[in-house]
Amino acid sequence: MRRHLRGNGRPSGRPAGGPDAGTTGQVRSIGYVGDSRNIGSAGSTGNGGCVGDAGGFGTGGGPPETELLWGEPVTAGQLAAAESGYARCGPEERLLWERLSVFEGAFGRDAVREVCASGTLPPARVPAVLDRLAPLALLPVDDLFDGEEEAPRYWMPHPMRAVGARRLTERGDRRFVVLRHRRWCARLARRAADRWQGGRQLDARDLALRELPDLAAAMDPTTAPLSPNAGSGTAVEITVSLWFLWVVCGRVAEGRTRLRHALALHPGPPPARALWLAAHLELEAGRPEDADPLLVQAWAAAVRDGDDRCLGLLAQLRGSTALHQGRTRAAAAEFREALALTEGPPDFGPGREAGWAGLALALARTDPEAAQEALDRLPLERAGRRAWAGRDLWADAWAHHARAELLAWDGERGRAVDHARRALRGHLALGSAAGASCAAELLAELRITTGRPVAAAHVLGAVDVLRSSVFGEEYRPAASSAAARRRSDRALREALGTEELCRAREEGASLGLFALSEEP
Repeated sequence: MRRHLRGNGRPSGRPAGGPDAGTTGQVRSIGYVGDSRNIGSAGSTGNGGCVGDAGGFGTGGGPPETELLWGEPVTAGQLAAAESGYARCGPEERLLWERLSVFEGAFGRDAVREVCASGTLPPARVPAVLDRLAPLALLPVDDLFDGEEEAPRYWMPHPMRAVGARRLTERGDRRFVVLRHRRWCARLARRAADRWQGGRQLDARDLALRELPDLAAAMDPTTAPLSPNAGSGTAVEITVSLWFLWVVCGRVAEGRTRLRHALALHPGPPPARALWLAAHLELEAGRPEDADPLLVQAWAAAVRDGDDRCLGLLAQLRGSTALHQGRTRAAAAEFREALALTEGPPDFGPGREAGWAGLALALARTDPEAAQEALDRLPLERAGRRAWAGRDLWADAWAHHARAELLAWDGERGRAVDHARRALRGHLALGSAAGASCAAELLAELRITTGRPVAAAHVLGAVDVLRSSVFGEEYRPAASSAAARRRSDRALREALGTEELCRAREEGASLGLFALSEEP
């Protein structure tokens, strides 16, 4: 994905559940700032239209008065310039200006048409009105993915957005536009999920991250003056649709927070897939004992709802939980049940390839021949998928991990190192901190057995930084990873001594896993 020009994808500057200035038309605080940066002014980028002479920055004897909007200071001069530009617009441009204020991040023309069109602003009129408004109130943004069709995208600076939000509330259209925005976000989340299921996993992740500012607003029903229950169903739907972003792509803590918040406001019984996701996130956070009761609740909900696909997901998750706890025999049985319950490419959640990879991991140290048979099924699963579908990169990473263990068992340590590096690179590409940690500790153990203790210490130093930054000190890794780590630490202390080992770990922490995964 090419780097964009302004602000899209950055955090919204408020905790989940906190009030959002953009949706209420009010600011969170008013004060003074000593820094007189021209934040959010279109005049500072050469697209000055209505704000080229915003003023109010560092003039006179003291700092200008500011309002904190969406976590950033905006001066009274900027707001006055935005009001002046709004006053010079025609009726259609004003209407579109107001409705565009509901977007948290960048947006394209299709999104504008879906969210902002109505009887008073027909869809056929939206493109022309947007073309007239863009030089006055919007900044162009380049955040298209490689291969994505060229199309203009925009971002509304905070002064313009504040003016539009206030006028939208005064007009009485806020409820109508916010609900349309939430429905658009739900469709957007489903589109990202479809890309993931179809094998376009990096595209799915990048799309979700690019649109996360708007998706985050839709996942929080308290961000608009509606009844919380009015948006809670949509919030849960979006959060569950983005399961891959939380589980696979390294945003476990954020996913847990957003799902808990959405479920707390959900009026009815929690959906089975939401409970499955809650359990999965507890496991990824290193809390398998907290996942167990959620698995029971999710099974009951799936039976209640007649959700056969969720039953397969729960069997696979029970297998992952057992594998995390070191109960390999139980894990293998659960993965086999999951494969029996999952027919064909699923429309949601981890697919059959992930099931075969999990089965191979469960059998790698107890039944190597059966583990190899499970890995041999992966190409057959891919052959049965639709021709346009890509690879399951997550399953591939875990399959490389299983192959590394099998090759190490057979004494082919050089090939095992190669597959461990592939597993590490696969998890890093997706952003999976848990998967990358497991692969890295396997790689470190293999480095020791091939006579490279310093390289092993480098890897372990980088793993410690990753785990502490993502999960914190309370994280409990999988039983196999913990056992491998104990063996590695003991071997490295004997080979290097305490002082050299500490120095090597510090070097590895500074290098990072991305660089270390490329070392042969």
